[in-house]
Amino acid sequence: MLRGINERSFDLKFINLERDHDPSERYTHFFRRKGIRGVIIRKIQPGSDLAERIAADGFPVLLIADRSDDPQVNYVYCDSRADSARAIDHLVMLGHRRIALAVHSVVDSDHQDRLDGYRDALQRHGIREEEQLQIRAMASVEGGAFVIDRLLSLPQPPTAIYITDPLTTVGALHRCLQLGIRVPHDLSIVGFDDGDVRYRTFPNYTAVCQDAEQLGLEAARWLTEVVDTESVATLRSHRPTTLSINESTGVCPAHPVRLTEDGVVRRVRGDGDGHS
Repeated sequence: MLRGINERSFDLKFINLERDHDPSERYTHFFRRKGIRGVIIRKIQPGSDLAERIAADGFPVLLIADRSDDPQVNYVYCDSRADSARAIDHLVMLGHRRIALAVHSVVDSDHQDRLDGYRDALQRHGIREEEQLQIRAMASVEGGAFVIDRLLSLPQPPTAIYITDPLTTVGALHRCLQLGIRVPHDLSIVGFDDGDVRYRTFPNYTAVCQDAEQLGLEAARWLTEVVDTESVATLRSHRPTTLSINESTGVCPAHPVRLTEDGVVRRVRGDGDGHS
């Protein structure tokens, strides 16, 4: 975004609406009082209609990494549903049938795309959807550790996991290293990446990828042009994602690993009993 706004000599400012905005004050008046000429919004709460309310007030606004059905709301986001389905296809081709999903605790439209892609692929391959294999986690390293501990503690743990956030993916891989779980020999992991994080982990992880830098650049360029020229333009941009196959996915193990209550990793036999 900084690159984009610098091209027209604008500045970037972060504001706290919850702290500073009086509900009785129109958004247009509020932003002008703050010296703001245009707004880029990234949702952090599901169901938020902030962009819609600002657009209805006639103020230049753009939603980034999300989309809206409101025709007044401009947005730029990456549609990851198809590549999320391809990621699950990839795991199925490697022999996996128990495939878990760890989705961001804030399920906005882009994370909903990843959930829908996961479900699309399971249905296409005739794999029954299991509620216990779908969990929500914070987008953090700690969230990734939670994903591994929770899913691998199941009586019938998954042999593969699709994690829909980069930080959560990094945390999951780190937790596997701590526990001595070999990725992908014991467990396959597909993550999400919006930069080049997948090349900075061990192992480099397979990921559905979006170009977050391009999203920010496109959003800032469009908004500053609208503000600078006082034009009435529309931007409803759907950017593609890609699937990057790397070293964190492999053939389904003969016996999945399970994490016991005392923190010991065991291999699960067909009868449900494990051994060290």
